[in-house]
Amino acid sequence: MFHNWFDRWDEKRARRGEDAKKVTAVTLDAELAFPSAVNICNIDEFCKLGEQAVATPSFFRAPLSNDTEFERAGDFLKFPSDISTDVAENNVVWSKITDSGSRDKALVIFHHWNARSRNRQIANYFSKRGITVVEIAMPYHFERSRPGSDYADYMLSANLGRTIQSLRQAVWDGQKLIRWLKSEGYREISVLGMSLGSWVAGLVAAHDTNVRKASLFLTGGSLAEMVWTGRATRAIRESFESTIDLSHLRRAWAPLDLGNYVYSLARPDLDIQIVLAKRDKVILTELSFSLLESLNNAGAKLDVLQLNCGHYSLAIPPYIIFAGINLQRFLSQSGKSDLRT
Repeated sequence: MFHNWFDRWDEKRARRGEDAKKVTAVTLDAELAFPSAVNICNIDEFCKLGEQAVATPSFFRAPLSNDTEFERAGDFLKFPSDISTDVAENNVVWSKITDSGSRDKALVIFHHWNARSRNRQIANYFSKRGITVVEIAMPYHFERSRPGSDYADYMLSANLGRTIQSLRQAVWDGQKLIRWLKSEGYREISVLGMSLGSWVAGLVAAHDTNVRKASLFLTGGSLAEMVWTGRATRAIRESFESTIDLSHLRRAWAPLDLGNYVYSLARPDLDIQIVLAKRDKVILTELSFSLLESLNNAGAKLDVLQLNCGHYSLAIPPYIIFAGINLQRFLSQSGKSDLRT
């Protein structure tokens, strides 16, 4: 009875904003994902570029930047993104800083898809415990929203190229912010990603050795499979079904599959925490377990917490309390391989 109530609550929450998500035409726009691409006219050509990007370490490596690009105004920090899009608002990155008063530890938070507000309670909680929290706005969210849009449709959609561009932009923005934090004297940098934000946080951790701890809430390996099977992305799957199949989507979005970077995530100086919901209908548990198996096989240092809740009910008591306590423990000490249920 208890869990049935949470299941119904999750389904009700999943319906919120669903009417705004429409079936759209599948678009390649390969030049957005791969700037040197020209005359890419079919999905097989796009897939080859996606697979090549996985084998290209520099694809997710953000260019070096000038510290003078950063502007601090009170609790906010803004700087230009190194990837320029046709939405001017999206080209300026905004971050909310909740200062701990210490330059010892900083936690960069990557929020979930279509987040409407930043995580004030989390920021206040950890800042009082000596960890400065920086909540970065991902592409097409918060101050970076596309004018007239009802949700962040440009970040995740049936436009194959723009989706890769958006995730790559988020990863570059995160690395640029982390370099600024290091220049400000922060000793230990951690990242926390939630749902879609966990893909960004995972990609950042895989490509930026400044990251010492990565906490991934509600994550999986293959973004393509998440979109194909998940409750929140039905409209995107319907867009794809008449044009491309899952096998092509996996290849096209290969750069966005965390499973392709498990050996980078398994480096000795990186600790990883994964929090998953066993009743999740947005990111199915088999996707999370597949990533866990790959990470274990690669020798990653893992701390895993399984909670008997759904994707959205993780955000309410008692589950958010369990997750918060586990996150605090993880950030305060070196993690060892552990499995908690």
